[in-house]
Amino acid sequence: MGTIILIVLVLLLVGALPTWPHSRNWGYAPSGITGLLVVILLIMLLTGRI
Repeated sequence: MGTIILIVLVLLLVGALPTWPHSRNWGYAPSGITGLLVVILLIMLLTGRI
């Protein structure tokens, strides 16, 4: 289950990068928040909490 969530968050991170035409004016906030969620999930997976 944790691996599936990690894959979904990585896909969200790639989709939120401000290189796409529809998201250029968003800045780095969406990818920063998604990146933080990926880091938290990785730490939880490595410590065995998920």
